[in-house]
Amino acid sequence: MFQAEVYIQRRKILCEKIGSGLILFWGNDESPMNYADNTYHFRQHSSFLYYFGIDFPSLAAVIDIDNQHEVVFGDDYTIDDIVWMGPQPTIAERAKLSGIEETHPMVKLYTILKEAQASRKEIHFLPPYRPENKIKLLRFLNIRPDQINLNASSELVKAVISQREIKSTLEISEIEKAVDLSVDMHTAAMRFAKPGMTEAQVAAKVYEVALAQDCNIAFPIIATINGQTLHNHSHHNILKEGDLFLVDAGAESQMHYAGDLSSTFPVSKNFTEVQKQIYLASLKAHRAAVEAIAPGINFREVHFAACRSIVTSMKELGLMKGDVDEAVSQGAHALFFPCGTGHMMGLDVHDMEDLGEVWVGYGGEPKSTQFGLKSLRFAKTLRPGHVFTIEPGIYFIPELIDLWKSEGKFSDFLNWNEIEKFRHFGGVRNEENFVVTENGYKILGKAKPKTIDEVEALRN
Repeated sequence: MFQAEVYIQRRKILCEKIGSGLILFWGNDESPMNYADNTYHFRQHSSFLYYFGIDFPSLAAVIDIDNQHEVVFGDDYTIDDIVWMGPQPTIAERAKLSGIEETHPMVKLYTILKEAQASRKEIHFLPPYRPENKIKLLRFLNIRPDQINLNASSELVKAVISQREIKSTLEISEIEKAVDLSVDMHTAAMRFAKPGMTEAQVAAKVYEVALAQDCNIAFPIIATINGQTLHNHSHHNILKEGDLFLVDAGAESQMHYAGDLSSTFPVSKNFTEVQKQIYLASLKAHRAAVEAIAPGINFREVHFAACRSIVTSMKELGLMKGDVDEAVSQGAHALFFPCGTGHMMGLDVHDMEDLGEVWVGYGGEPKSTQFGLKSLRFAKTLRPGHVFTIEPGIYFIPELIDLWKSEGKFSDFLNWNEIEKFRHFGGVRNEENFVVTENGYKILGKAKPKTIDEVEALRN
């Protein structure tokens, strides 16, 4: 946890933004895999962590803004629990570290919420993503699960986003710890992978690096020879000479801040000449996006900088033709780059995605419906303290190639005969993490090997 004053100040700012009423926060519960006592790795609700810092299951908290009253609710371990789990701090001891002096058993929450409803006090809560928290809202507030999003507080959603999206110096330090460890995970993969191994063996090596530092992964590891599948979590394939291998993996710090990096490297000791061409094109797009980062610039322009670079490179390789800006405007480049250039990052690897992408990434503005552009998760004007990924890629997806070719799509921009030569190439991306500063940007964490020379040096 941070010092108590950090959480006290965060809650104070939140109350000023909301103004009146009662704010209800649910923590997360343990989640069973196949029976009650065999649970998945516990992960606390990120907004609960942000305002209270208590990393323990089955808690709730209430802030009564009008009466300046804060309470944490939860049940202490019984002796039966202690036999299995060992001694634990009490709920009161945990809450005190967050600057809260009053705690009650969970059963008392029902009474407090019913009294608030009876007095017609507005109860603000965030839209839950866990089914058990939806059930609690039914039980405690009599809100049906299919009505929860209609009753969730848009005012609270916007207030939480406005605080969490701008990272403090303390938070950036935590993110850098996660990024540093993430770099070690990627470097380990580059050194370890060999022909004849399975993808699973490489994924296990990546995971080992995080676990050895008493940390965890921020999201399921992508470790694949099929990099054209953007979120490929299958690990059954065998690595062969001539393959490209894509790793997308990030560590989560002990305080649950995320890193998120991607790397692509040859299974052989060196890239082939064709692999170098596409890899260098992806690096050019990466640099173009990074060079566009500046306070006051909409992140959409950072994305378009990467898109224009990809079209330019594809023209140089003979895969595209025509005007670069027009190709990007119409979305022809999305055959090779069907996703966004980056997303915000913090306590969640896709920060605050549970609060709704339209508010988190777009400030309430409608998203584009154009293929490719609609997958851009972040399109706000950049401000100091914004933390995000830069991860343009170049992908050859056979199914998408076949569909667009059969439809005669973008024939003014796409050279299908040349594209066919790359249909089994796979995919390439490099991903790094950045924070906007007062005068520009800063790359977070230590350097990740990404030039051809740097990568090949680790492969030899």
